[in-house]
Amino acid sequence: MAKIPAALAAANPAGGTNTLRGVAFMVAATIIFAAQDGLSKALAENHSAVFVTMWRYWAFGAVCLVLLWRTGFRAGLASGQPRLQIARGVLLAIEICVAIAAFALLGLAPSHAIFAFMPLLVVALSGPVLGEKVGWRRWAAVGVGLIGMLLIIRPGTRALTPELGVAILAMAMFSAYQLTTRRVSRTDTAMTSFYYTGVFGALTMTLIGPWFWTWMTAWEAVMMAILCVTGMTGHFLLIKAFEAAEASAIQPFTYLQTVIASAIGVAIFGEIVSPWTIVGGAIVIGAGLFAFWRERVRAKAALAAEGGV
Repeated sequence: MAKIPAALAAANPAGGTNTLRGVAFMVAATIIFAAQDGLSKALAENHSAVFVTMWRYWAFGAVCLVLLWRTGFRAGLASGQPRLQIARGVLLAIEICVAIAAFALLGLAPSHAIFAFMPLLVVALSGPVLGEKVGWRRWAAVGVGLIGMLLIIRPGTRALTPELGVAILAMAMFSAYQLTTRRVSRTDTAMTSFYYTGVFGALTMTLIGPWFWTWMTAWEAVMMAILCVTGMTGHFLLIKAFEAAEASAIQPFTYLQTVIASAIGVAIFGEIVSPWTIVGGAIVIGAGLFAFWRERVRAKAALAAEGGV
């Protein structure tokens, strides 16, 4: 699943952007995150998803602590909604555990096909939950995406297996995380949300992870080390991406993670993807890209109206 913190996706710098540079950073980060999903799946075959997530968060938390040490803990964690920020951090940590379990149980390709519906679910809930206006075009995108989702799940033709349920739960949890991130973005900076995500997520996994401790082989330890190092690298590239360009311009490239992770699942883990999953996933991604485009159009229109253009 795209583990791109929505805290950074909420950023929208007013000027001085370099879209091409931002896209390059985003594509590099997306490739790394897709590779991380593959490593997480491989490790989760012999270890608990909670154990794998704990190590990932120790790396993520280390990045945050280094950045906070440079900028100041008090300033970095200053928030207008600290309780909601903490809840976000805890929610994402648990969601990653569920997502890794889905990778191990269902596979990378079908899991990511389901996860692709997440941005559309956020659009559908942004009205009743956040009070945002959702036009008919984006509602149409949600409806088309739902058709794609139904093609992936195919209710009535097969039972809703626990594996599918785990993937759907992970997608719903990440949607809730995205919605809470939009809420806190009204009072807090993107980097403040980023720090809360890493610090309190790492704290959560430190509290529960050791209860699922298992010993790794030498090769598994190497894979875990690669997972941690790439995690720090990916988050650094992500920060640079949102520093370089507007979120609305580069966020659609997050869908590359779905494509790359699915390719890893098929090529490395021998996953078999049904034609229904491919068609349904393509429909969901297409609808999601349209929703991103409409959101960018609306943002530009609102900015022009504020500037009196």
